[in-house]
Amino acid sequence: LTANLAVALAARGLAVGLVDADVFGFSIPAILGIAGAKPTQVDDMILPPVAHGVKTISIGMFVDDPSTAVAWRGPMLHRTIQQFLTDVFFGDLDVLLLDLPPGTGDVAITVGQLLPHAEVLVVTTPQPAAADVAERSGLVARQTGQRVAGVVENMAGLAQPDGSVLELFGAGGGEEVA
Repeated sequence: LTANLAVALAARGLAVGLVDADVFGFSIPAILGIAGAKPTQVDDMILPPVAHGVKTISIGMFVDDPSTAVAWRGPMLHRTIQQFLTDVFFGDLDVLLLDLPPGTGDVAITVGQLLPHAEVLVVTTPQPAAADVAERSGLVARQTGQRVAGVVENMAGLAQPDGSVLELFGAGGGEEVA
């Protein structure tokens, strides 16, 4: 969802940066077709690769094997996110999007501390368990001073050739969270 939103905003002429803050489940480089791309280092500054008009940084760009498991605790996660926000040179941006892991863990808390006035778009799927986790992540965002801009229900339905919609994963999780 974050990758698609970033590309859509760039296609509208906005300058867009994207931080893949899902350190354990980094997927943005593969989704954008830049798996294997490496950032360029100039002195202490990191220049992010660009795909589809989106300047992108991810921990996946720093591991040799994309199937590598990143097993870090809070301080390492905090430092990585902080470095992505301070040492990566995105230039002048209209929008900086962060793709966070689900839930209320260390990454969400770090982002709340580093970007206390950010706007958060809460993403859920229709299942009640996912909606519960998404609601808690929205509450953490509010507790850290962020504003919840909205809720998106992903994977809500699959349009069928006859015009009907197959609700493979159910429906209503986004409305419940909102």
